[in-house]
Amino acid sequence: MRRSDSAEAAPRIGHRAPVSGGELPRAGAAVNAAVRAIALAWRESPWTLGLSVLISLAAGVSMPIAAWETKAVLDAISGPHPGGLPVRAAVLVCVAGVVATVLPVAGNYLQGAARRTIALRVQDDLFRAVNRFQGLARFEDPAFQDRLRIAQMGGLQAPSQLVNSIVALLRSAMTIVGFVAGAAAVSPPAAVLVVAAAVPGMYAQMVSGRRRVQGVWRNGPALRRRMLAQSLLADPRAVKEVRAFGLGDFFRERVHRDQRLINSVERSIELRVVRTQALCGAAGALLTAAVTAWALWRAASGHFSVGDVTVLLSATAGVQGALTGSAGSVSDAHTSALMYASFQEVATAGPDLPVPVPPRRPARLEQGIELRDVWFRYSPTADWVLRGVDLRIPAGRSTAVVGENGAGKSTLVKLLCRMYDPVRGSILWDGVDLREFEPGELRERIGTVLQDFMCYDMTALENIGVGDLGAADPERCEEAARRAGVHDFISGLPRGYHTMLSRIHVEDGGDADEGVVPSGGQWQRIAVARGLLRSDRDVLILDEPSSGLDPRAEAEVHRVLRDLRRGSASLLISHRLGAVRDADEIVVLAGGQVAERGTHEELLALGGGYAEMFETQAEGYQSTTVVATAAPTTVAGRAG
Repeated sequence: MRRSDSAEAAPRIGHRAPVSGGELPRAGAAVNAAVRAIALAWRESPWTLGLSVLISLAAGVSMPIAAWETKAVLDAISGPHPGGLPVRAAVLVCVAGVVATVLPVAGNYLQGAARRTIALRVQDDLFRAVNRFQGLARFEDPAFQDRLRIAQMGGLQAPSQLVNSIVALLRSAMTIVGFVAGAAAVSPPAAVLVVAAAVPGMYAQMVSGRRRVQGVWRNGPALRRRMLAQSLLADPRAVKEVRAFGLGDFFRERVHRDQRLINSVERSIELRVVRTQALCGAAGALLTAAVTAWALWRAASGHFSVGDVTVLLSATAGVQGALTGSAGSVSDAHTSALMYASFQEVATAGPDLPVPVPPRRPARLEQGIELRDVWFRYSPTADWVLRGVDLRIPAGRSTAVVGENGAGKSTLVKLLCRMYDPVRGSILWDGVDLREFEPGELRERIGTVLQDFMCYDMTALENIGVGDLGAADPERCEEAARRAGVHDFISGLPRGYHTMLSRIHVEDGGDADEGVVPSGGQWQRIAVARGLLRSDRDVLILDEPSSGLDPRAEAEVHRVLRDLRRGSASLLISHRLGAVRDADEIVVLAGGQVAERGTHEELLALGGGYAEMFETQAEGYQSTTVVATAAPTTVAGRAG
């Protein structure tokens, strides 16, 4: 108990706080994100964005020019001393109208081109950052998953949307400045009222935008649950069990329940948005009405000309429209900045596993791997999974780890591959702590066959070749498939090694019927072949490598793996004790601790937990053999 207490109080060595996911970025973070997003957009597409800005400015000033020149035309033909049509003013009115119509179209095209260029860069930055996370802690953290989803959803579009909003804001600003200048030339008080009308609308849009983004954050867990349930209703990998157990309505109800929660949050936010926009809109409308009424009163009293009234009415309508657009642009820019703040938090997050600078390079394993007093749990509030484990995996020898479910076997694999670091204690590679190595370089020295292997929607050749991309030529992949006993299956596929192992993603316009979905045992052999590409590594970790195979195939695969393990430090994890009996040492984990160790014969002689598990499994096989032998007699008797 004293040892456990000290471990509870120990610092969480090697663990990093995950990137948060449930908190809305602060205003300062949003401003910082906006600056960085604009800088990135400008670096990626300077000429396109520069030309787009110039076009927007020209389009923005065209309508005030048209209004002012219209005033000159009207005053010339309707004043107290009417003259001829002012040709210059008439031409400028026509040109301004054409410019206001054509330039926005060209601007939209340029913005679209910039958006595609920027999105390509941002997407690459996002997944480059995700690939820097060498461990599993962040990916198993729901808050980080929410943040990553928001980064994927909004971050990819945020820089271009932010730039577009700013360009639109500049266009609106030029329109407003032009109209206000024209109004001020007619009457400064009217210009003041026009400017004042901007404040309520902009405030409403700013508040509304932030509240809508808050809704996205609040709905994060419900959105994640809904997406999971939706995927289970449509994913071919899940639909078989969903149909077998009649789970369709169960998951449909979950989708419905979470959607109701999402709708409730959105409804609450929209009600607040409507109240804010209604109040601010009424204030803006009253100010606009005041400008209009005052201009008409001045005209009726003979103080304004027809051209003056036209300018003021045009300014009122133009500024009102520009302010509405600018308020929307500000809201969109604000929302995009908040979204990009989430993207930036993911993209700029430091390594999740500490690495010294410079890291040490793992040399060829000469002595072995040693675990010294290793304690581990997945969070500060969780139970300990490993409790003071001491274990040595010698170079050139095979070590097997057995134990019941939950004993800590899979966690041990994660620690050896440095997906996590121990909370306390250390794991040594020839006496050097694994934390001294860069995780990717360490894993290059390790070959693995994992229990929860991936079934990639790719060709058979690619499914094997991902085991060692640096040396995945077709000949090596075919040889690995032969050794894993899956070559005959792959060769018989419609396109051999180039057959898609999926019916969903068939490339090159091929028929979906050409895609093949292997059985569980065939996938298991493909995963073994994938691991065989790394047969020259210093350490081989085999985590339940034959769990999906029939007894004959299991014996064949273990014969191949037995040859493969020779000369390497190997760790074999299996529930089937017959597969580990030839290991140089067998370690029994129980309750996160090493309960027994020794050879197969020594552990049987010990008469402990290993002997009990072995006898239980042996009895199961004997019972199966008796039933299998008796069955034909029984059937024959019934036939007679």
